[in-house]
Amino acid sequence: MKILVKRIARRPTYTIGKMYVDGKYFCDTLEDCDRGLDSNMSLAEIKAKKIYGETAIPTGTYEVAMNIRSFKFGSKASYSFANGYMPRIMRVPGYEGILIHGGNTDKDTLGCILVGQNKVVGRLINSLNTFRDLYKVLKEAYYRNDPILITIE
Repeated sequence: MKILVKRIARRPTYTIGKMYVDGKYFCDTLEDCDRGLDSNMSLAEIKAKKIYGETAIPTGTYEVAMNIRSFKFGSKASYSFANGYMPRIMRVPGYEGILIHGGNTDKDTLGCILVGQNKVVGRLINSLNTFRDLYKVLKEAYYRNDPILITIE
């Protein structure tokens, strides 16, 4: 399975994007500020530009794991359908614990990719339902042993 996030609106505190799953539009995304990081940069270059909790992950292609438990989201009743297992973006240079999940504003990101509908400037709505739909698709790919890759551009 291939996921593509096309960043389309870069603002001082947030970044809006469009998510495509296997070439078809799926939803909108919200991330922290895009500071021009790229996965081909050295770790020193990334760390020099990154502001913790306020910087979107570097552009590039990454594996998404579905078999790692998130203790933060495992305790939230609204995410009980995931049983604590959240899509985790692996081997992001200079970052740890990057997830795909629901949320409404850049304050909810902490480097993660939020999914929903961008019907309000700088925000997402219908985020939890969108995440449930995405989780279902990702889980099916995981159970088929279909590798899940995400490309951020």
